[in-house]
Amino acid sequence: MPFNIPILLTWLRVALIPLVVGVFYLPPEWLSPFDQGVASTIIFIVAAITDWFDGFLARRWNQTSAFGAFLDPVADKLMVAGALIELVHLGRVYASIAFIIIGREIAISALREWMAQIGASKSVAVSSLGKIKTTAQMTAIPMLLFNGSLFGLVDTAYWGQLFMWIAAILTVWSMFYYLKLAWPLIREHSGKLP
Repeated sequence: MPFNIPILLTWLRVALIPLVVGVFYLPPEWLSPFDQGVASTIIFIVAAITDWFDGFLARRWNQTSAFGAFLDPVADKLMVAGALIELVHLGRVYASIAFIIIGREIAISALREWMAQIGASKSVAVSSLGKIKTTAQMTAIPMLLFNGSLFGLVDTAYWGQLFMWIAAILTVWSMFYYLKLAWPLIREHSGKLP
């Protein structure tokens, strides 16, 4: 396993995931001067920044690796799934929306793994639609973790819900987009071992 700054940042993101959720179970006085929502939002944003930064540094310093390419999306999916499950628990996201988003991530990850086994991984490379979906959900989650008025101007609960619905719609749309791209290969290889 290679060890470098980008990999360290990815491991940091993995370590921050339990904290995003865990702060809601700490006594509020432990987090003073922040409340639980603010603390969770800050931790989530720091974790999201490491997601951008580790990829940037890996490319800039030519430190990309197969292990980093594996760990980075796993960390992203764990971070989103953990936050969504906590938001369902807090009553800020419908369980059906969380199921759609998490289920799609599992399905597309499995599809990508299968496509890689048959040598067609480029057929389901990340699309601009997937990037827009990710942007919507990564905007919605911290807003819903915060769940209040930001500077007395932005109702994060309202905007977080709106972005979460957009993310859910794009999640379904992008899943069908990837399945449509993969369908000819699925038909060709159905019933065959790779």
